[in-house]
Amino acid sequence: MAFTLPALPYSFDALEPHIDKLTMQIHHDKHHQAYVDNLNKAIDGTPNENKSLEELLASAGKVGAAVRNNGGGHWNHSFFWEILSPGGEKPEGKLATAIDESFGSFDEMKDKFNAAGAGRFGSGWAWLGVLDGKLAICSTPNQDNPLMDVAECKCKPILGCDVWEHAYYLKYQNRRAEYLKAFWNVVNWKKVAQHFEKANMKLAEA
Repeated sequence: MAFTLPALPYSFDALEPHIDKLTMQIHHDKHHQAYVDNLNKAIDGTPNENKSLEELLASAGKVGAAVRNNGGGHWNHSFFWEILSPGGEKPEGKLATAIDESFGSFDEMKDKFNAAGAGRFGSGWAWLGVLDGKLAICSTPNQDNPLMDVAECKCKPILGCDVWEHAYYLKYQNRRAEYLKAFWNVVNWKKVAQHFEKANMKLAEA
């Protein structure tokens, strides 16, 4: 079956003023749609067309650049839309405790995450994930992610931030650090906590 573009779980203007309506429209309807379309073209008529997205990512180093780049783009953006929401709450419960234990405080975690995103040369992503039973922060280039066999960093991602210019340029221009600071106002911590619980369960099973 062909991959499809998931609908946003909120309106295009729901994240304003932190992420503007036009950016969300272009980012979702144009950029993400292009990743989906190009992924479907890349796998059409090949053995990869019957694989799940997770299976494609797990063998990203073997499936070819088009599948790696567009498959990563599809997974990363689908993940990204879900961990955003209007509001600006803070992590609670086990996730909040894990953040304090891994980084010292919520603010220190944000500083390290922002540094990973700001320090990524060119385009890429910053990630918060579970690694060896603790939380870790890393970044990946282009549309790579920690689930790929070729990833520079390994973890089970629970939070990610897109630092490609198309994610912020209309509002923030070259001010990536300002965009990263604003990002924390629209994080869906309930969804991040769900990813955290799932990652911990998988670690326990392993």
